Amino acid sequence: MATVWGGFLRLGSLLSLSCLALSVLLLVQLSDAAKNFEDVRCKCICPPYKDNSGHIYNKNISQKDCDCLHVVDPMPVRGPDVEAYCLRCECKYEERSSVTIKVTIIIYLSILGLLLLYMVYLTLVEPILKRRLFGHSQLIQSDDDVGDHQPFANAHDVLARSRSRANVLNKVEYAQQRWKLQVQEQRKSVFDRHVVLS
Repeated sequence: MATVWGGFLRLGSLLSLSCLALSVLLLVQLSDAAKNFEDVRCKCICPPYKDNSGHIYNKNISQKDCDCLHVVDPMPVRGPDVEAYCLRCECKYEERSSVTIKVTIIIYLSILGLLLLYMVYLTLVEPILKRRLFGHSQLIQSDDDVGDHQPFANAHDVLARSRSRANVLNKVEYAQQRWKLQVQEQRKSVFDRHVVLS
C-alpha cells in the first residue's frame, strides 16, 4: 500500500514539476523577444481588376508603410493602372500580442494538467482510500448485485459508520453517498416513467 501511495505522489509531483518547467521555459522565451516581427503586419485586400483576379497580400512592415505600394509585391498591373489598382485595395495594419496568447495557453494547459491530476486522483486514489477506511467488501458492487428492491443495501452501513466517526473525511463521504443515493433514485424514477410512457 505504501508503494502505491509513493508512486502516486511521485507521479503527481513529476506532473507538477513538468508543468512548472514548461511554464518557466515559455516565459523565458517570451521575455527575450518582446515583440516579434510576426506580431505586426499589413494586410491588403485587393478586389479583381481588369484581367487580374482578387488577391490578399500580407507583409511584415511598420504602420507608416502600410499601403498598397509597399505591400503589393509583385504589382499585377503596370503603368498608369497602378494608381487605380491601389485605390481599390483596402490595407489594414494589424497587431497582435503573442505574449498574451502564449500566457493564455500556459494557463489553459496548467488548468488542464490540474484537472488531469484530479481525474487520476478520483480514479485511482479515492477507491484505495475507500477500501482502506470502509472495508473492501462493502463498496464493491457489480451490476448484477444491484436489484430493483434494494439498490443501496450496503450504502446504509457506510452511512452509519460515517455518522459514528466525526471527522471531515467522513462528513464528505456521507454527503457523497447521500448524493449518489439521490441520483440513483432519480434515475430509477425516470426509468420507471419511461417504461410507463412506452
